[in-house]
Amino acid sequence: MTRLVGLIGHGLKHSISPQFQQAAFDHLGLDVRYELWDVGDDGLPEVVQRLREPSRLGANVTIPYKEMVMRLLDDIDPAAAVIGAVNTIVKRDGSLGGHNTDSTGFVRALRQEGGFDPWGKRAVLLGAGGVARAAGFALAGAGVASLVLADVVAEKAQGLAADLRRTSARDGGPGPAIEALTQDGPRFGEAVSRCDLLVNCSPVGMKHSATEGRAPLSAELVPKGALVYDLVYNPAETRLLRDARAAGARTLGGLAMLVYQGAAAFEMWMERPAPVDIMMQAARDALGQ
Repeated sequence: MTRLVGLIGHGLKHSISPQFQQAAFDHLGLDVRYELWDVGDDGLPEVVQRLREPSRLGANVTIPYKEMVMRLLDDIDPAAAVIGAVNTIVKRDGSLGGHNTDSTGFVRALRQEGGFDPWGKRAVLLGAGGVARAAGFALAGAGVASLVLADVVAEKAQGLAADLRRTSARDGGPGPAIEALTQDGPRFGEAVSRCDLLVNCSPVGMKHSATEGRAPLSAELVPKGALVYDLVYNPAETRLLRDARAAGARTLGGLAMLVYQGAAAFEMWMERPAPVDIMMQAARDALGQ
């Protein structure tokens, strides 16, 4: 019986997850097929329920369902519960468990591909959705000195800031200085100009989206002394990365994070090491790199 894994989301034309995940299954001779499961809000409960079928191993979850899907699962891994977002579902004995591999994938790419140590640094996150939650908790855990959360919706940034502060207090440490801003507010430009790390956690610039070809902030605000990390991976060369290079900043695209989080999910489903090199090459091939 061919077993199935898929990506649950909406607006998935940009996704290359099937290419690099399928390359891993095929390389190891596994009879598993990776599919795209594009659903509207009304279809989310049904597609999650179908994961209980014998042929299905689990799923990845992407925009816009990383937070919404949590209420449909049987249990949530403690780390994912703290983050407040799930990007991987694993079925064990008929039970659906939610996990978050975005956080580990984010930090692994930042350190290994970006050569960046977050300890004591000042970071700004653009966006406050599911992937921003993973990045924010990862950076707080890695010891950043300050963390600015900027979103066009003030309540989203404030909610994430409150969750991060609450977790730091529960852990007993001082944690980073955390500030929530709107991207059109008076403090935004100053915060960006002073940061060591600028991370785009929003979908702005994504291929096949309404914002394709755009950047999440104006070119003149790009901090030339910072590492600019765009979690959008398709296209590989986003407008933000072009602007950052033109400004003299160091840059890191989102492909490595995508592959590393996908490899962690693969290992949960299959309970064996993922062929990361095979996955990375397949992802690069899919983007024409």
